[in-house]
Amino acid sequence: MPAPAATRAIDPAGPSPITSGPGGPKINPATGLSTDYLNHFTEAAMVLDMAGVAPECLGELDAWQPKTYTEHYATSRFSNRDAIVAAYKSADPAVRAALDRTAGLLNALVARTCDLLGQNAGTPKAAEIARRASERLRPLIARTAALINGTAVGAADRQGPQAEIDAMFRGP
Repeated sequence: MPAPAATRAIDPAGPSPITSGPGGPKINPATGLSTDYLNHFTEAAMVLDMAGVAPECLGELDAWQPKTYTEHYATSRFSNRDAIVAAYKSADPAVRAALDRTAGLLNALVARTCDLLGQNAGTPKAAEIARRASERLRPLIARTAALINGTAVGAADRQGPQAEIDAMFRGP
């Protein structure tokens, strides 16, 4: 079993990622996690960022579906997907739990945003929904990246999940 996250030494410069096999994403040796999972959320964030100037691009979110870390890799075409999932399952349980909570918030935010955009398609309100969601996605994506890279192990526990979800949809 890995050492608890709080007692593991993490190089502030970040460890060099190692490949988990040819033809696929790298696994961070300190955390056992891979940053490719962030693409699941950053692609949605980019579409939301563009919504203000090109609302027609919101249709690109129609196919977006929430995915856990393991679902993301299990459905990928990466030749090393099994190694990535195995490394995740061997990762520090506290880091995995923090990652899963933060990814759950991201999945909920993007899914709820897609629902709201569908209900408000073609209205000026759609751009505002996209803007507000994008503003809330960015810090969560950064938090997820920090967990994957081993640079902020405890950051995901600052607020409970319900408080975070409530904050996502509260006005400025």
